[in-house]
Amino acid sequence: MREPLFKVSNHHTAACVEPPTVDGDAAGAYFGYFANEYGEQAIYTYDYETGEATIRMGDAGWHEAYRVADGRAEGLVLTKTEAMWLRACWLATAAVKDRSTHGG
Repeated sequence: MREPLFKVSNHHTAACVEPPTVDGDAAGAYFGYFANEYGEQAIYTYDYETGEATIRMGDAGWHEAYRVADGRAEGLVLTKTEAMWLRACWLATAAVKDRSTHGG
């Protein structure tokens, strides 16, 4: 039996809708998790095949996946720490994409 590497529960109320289930073993995807200083949670997802990135946030309603472009979330206002985390996720996944498209 394989033990989970990382496990976290939903910290948001039922009004934020059911949180997404993340399969960290999914091929071709990157996932990032963040909880800000207020305990509000966020999940970043990047699809290596399509190059599409999204962010879901409990306080914005888990059901909505907001597009991420150039390290910024479209349609969301983020705190400074949330924006820094999102930018770090974007840079990490963009580096992999750049390597694969430039033969690195």
